[in-house]
Amino acid sequence: MRLLLISNSTNAGESYLDYPKHNIDAFLGKVRKVMFVPYAAVTFSFDEYQAKVAAVLNPLGIEVDSVHRHADHAAAIRSAEAIMVGGGNTFHLVKMMHDHGLMAAIREKVGAGTPYIGWSAGSNVACPTLCTTNDMPIVEPASFKTLGLIPFQINPHYIDTHPEGHAGETRQQRILEYLADNRGMCVAGLREGCMLIVEDDKMSLVGSSPLTLFRYSRPDEEYTANDDLSFLLK
Repeated sequence: MRLLLISNSTNAGESYLDYPKHNIDAFLGKVRKVMFVPYAAVTFSFDEYQAKVAAVLNPLGIEVDSVHRHADHAAAIRSAEAIMVGGGNTFHLVKMMHDHGLMAAIREKVGAGTPYIGWSAGSNVACPTLCTTNDMPIVEPASFKTLGLIPFQINPHYIDTHPEGHAGETRQQRILEYLADNRGMCVAGLREGCMLIVEDDKMSLVGSSPLTLFRYSRPDEEYTANDDLSFLLK
């Protein structure tokens, strides 16, 4: 199994997909065509989303097809050389993935070795559930269950700062609430500008910021790009 799970598409002050584009290129290797899943787009069209991603990846020699251009979205996935799932609203993404039968199709393809790339919501759906997304539930999916390509949860865009004057819960508090009801699970707080690479039973962090690991009734732990994170896959 090969996964590239990216926290965010765009770093502050940079252009779209600028920081991860070369990681995407290197991860794909000789694969030069991806099947894109644009379902997380809500306030702009799937055509626009595909064009936005293609504008970045085409100059690298990567062709971007999209499931929404095919009559049978699941069949498009089953014929894919690589699968790419973009960010946006996770609930909208998960609803459409269930509605179009993409959960089983992607799980089968990735299990057989097809590379999977996701960012933000696209990384959330690689987890067992969508429960550690940051998004509003603007629609109701058939289930909160997602692909389960990894056995732990990711919180993308993770941030541990608390703005001055803000009296609401921190991200850490929200994650601890999740763990109180899901005590056997762990959550990886994946900061912006970072990504996880999975190659079979090996996993590593790419990026200059640490990953924060949350587990029920245990102190938070931080890991860097120098650490082996493969234990999280077991």
